[in-house]
Amino acid sequence: MPEAFRELAIGDVAPPFSLSGIDDKTHTLDSYKDAQILVIAFISNHCPESQAIEGRLKKLVEQTKDKGVTFVAVNPNNPVGLRPDELGYSKYNDSFPEMKLHAKEQGFNFPYLYDGETQAMAMAYGCLATPHIFIFDGKRKLAYKGEFDDSRFVDEGSVKTPSAQNAIEALLAGKPVPVAETRPHGCSTKWLTKKSAVAVDDEKWAKATVDVELIDADGVAALRKNGTKKVRLFNVWATWCAPCVEEFPELAKTARKFGLRDFEMITISMDRPQLKDQVKTFLEKYQAAMPDKIKASLKAENRTTNSYIYTGPSPDALVKALDPEWPGPLPHTVLVAPDGSVIWRHSGLIDGEELRAEILKYMGRYYKP
Repeated sequence: MPEAFRELAIGDVAPPFSLSGIDDKTHTLDSYKDAQILVIAFISNHCPESQAIEGRLKKLVEQTKDKGVTFVAVNPNNPVGLRPDELGYSKYNDSFPEMKLHAKEQGFNFPYLYDGETQAMAMAYGCLATPHIFIFDGKRKLAYKGEFDDSRFVDEGSVKTPSAQNAIEALLAGKPVPVAETRPHGCSTKWLTKKSAVAVDDEKWAKATVDVELIDADGVAALRKNGTKKVRLFNVWATWCAPCVEEFPELAKTARKFGLRDFEMITISMDRPQLKDQVKTFLEKYQAAMPDKIKASLKAENRTTNSYIYTGPSPDALVKALDPEWPGPLPHTVLVAPDGSVIWRHSGLIDGEELRAEILKYMGRYYKP
């Protein structure tokens, strides 16, 4: 934890703050002086558990808005404290501009403030994770802190104990909060101090090696059939293909982003087999190594790599094996579900944001039971 970090105790007075909101206005503790009950909800764009409660949070805001209850959401994270593979459940990082986009898309009905620049508020309040809820009474004394509710899933039916709602209802009724403190569950706060750990991870990827193997049409057909629990992204490319080279950084970014999920990128080069070393050099330059999770899954499949050079003399045989709807030119990209069905396909230069959005649309933004 940062040196200035402290944990608020029940009964402590709310520390002051002054932060920018997505409305580009400055928000302070005094801005909410008229609230009978003030709920500070530390949330984030990237965390699946934080995203899972968004619907329930919006619903609670609506249910209590005429009862003197005010909700203020705060993003405590700094993007430099996040590894790329920690963004595998989200469209956006935790930057201030991306907060605006995320809030608009999700229809937030509460202020959303950014504390990531200094993280002073997160340290003063003792934010351990997103989500982490702090509820203050009319005298701005802490009456509850902890989880929003006891479910990490998006389905409202999975909630057994609506902890924050229980606390609010007790305060509105003038009764003691039944359980004043619970454990927050979610993604740890991404402190600026985590920047060094991210740099170490970046260096590991920069030095990672890639193994390239040869593959024929039958081998491609077997991979295309899938049958694993992974979503597979196939990309057919070549070192001599200009759009292939242009789009490759986006492909590598995508593979790394989803590196902690059941996802695998498989590249098939149309370079001559004699150029295996050249292909390997290219892939290593663009950091197309396998995430550790994929390495473990390949052992179960008796495979050693996800980087191949096609050996067959007939491109048509590859088209038939991979995607009969492929018109022929390079590059070609196919996203395949675990059951082998095509989720998305694209011929030509990809748009990285569109690709990642399609993957996320299929795989989801939340943990699943």
